[in-house]
This record gives sequence, structure tokens and C-alpha cells, in this order.
Amino acid sequence: MGDEAVFPQASGHEPGEEYGLEWRSTIPSGTILAYNLNDSETPGGLKVRFKIRVVSGPEAGRWDARQAEAIKELLQWASRHPPRPPRA
Repeated sequence: MGDEAVFPQASGHEPGEEYGLEWRSTIPSGTILAYNLNDSETPGGLKVRFKIRVVSGPEAGRWDARQAEAIKELLQWASRHPPRPPRA
């Protein structure tokens, strides 16, 4: 796959369809994309929203570090709070 990206949720394209490198220049830096999962597709009706901020250069490195720290905190929390069994 190399330097190509796959966006299964992108409208107008089939899941798994690959995009070439030219798509990167069509999204301005600072753009925020949001996607809400359908409540029926999540465990227990949990509301899930993805927010994607498009950045490049040094700012992208700062956002990568921030995201890595947030993921680390989430994984640490999840390891301390095992899932509860479903209520009968």
C-alpha cells in the first residue's frame, strides 16, 4: 500500500478503495472532520464521535504526541477498569 491512505467512511467511495497522494493537497490545513457512529452500532447505545483535525508540518508532530498520550491514558484506564458483566 505504501504512501496511500484508505478511508472506508469517505462518501462517494467504496470501503477499502485506495486514494493516491494527490488527495492530501485538496484538504486545507485546519479542517476538522466529524463522524458520529449510529447508536445502534455501539455497545449499550454508547454515543461515539470521531473528530479528525487536518494539520501538517511541526503542528502535526505536536498533535501526534498529544494523541499518543491520550491513547496511553485510555489504555491505562481500561486496564484498571475491566468490563462489567451484563445485567440480567
